[in-house]
Amino acid sequence: MANYMGSAVVTVRVPEDLKREMEKYRGRINWSAEIREFIAERIEEERKREAFERLLNLVESLPGVPKGTSKRLVRDDREGH
Repeated sequence: MANYMGSAVVTVRVPEDLKREMEKYRGRINWSAEIREFIAERIEEERKREAFERLLNLVESLPGVPKGTSKRLVRDDREGH
């Protein structure tokens, strides 16, 4: 079992019919654990999205290379072998 000392309580409102359905599966599904896992996964998704956005902004801020650079580098590499 996980240690939840120092944990906080979060309240979530769900429609009455959904709550009744949850009650049916209470013995088989640990709803608290499911919700904790979902929240942790969702936060990780957001962290990745934010990191990607920062990386994209960094790449977009880099100066471009002169036209023809790729062609010249390939030619130089081929001639070097």
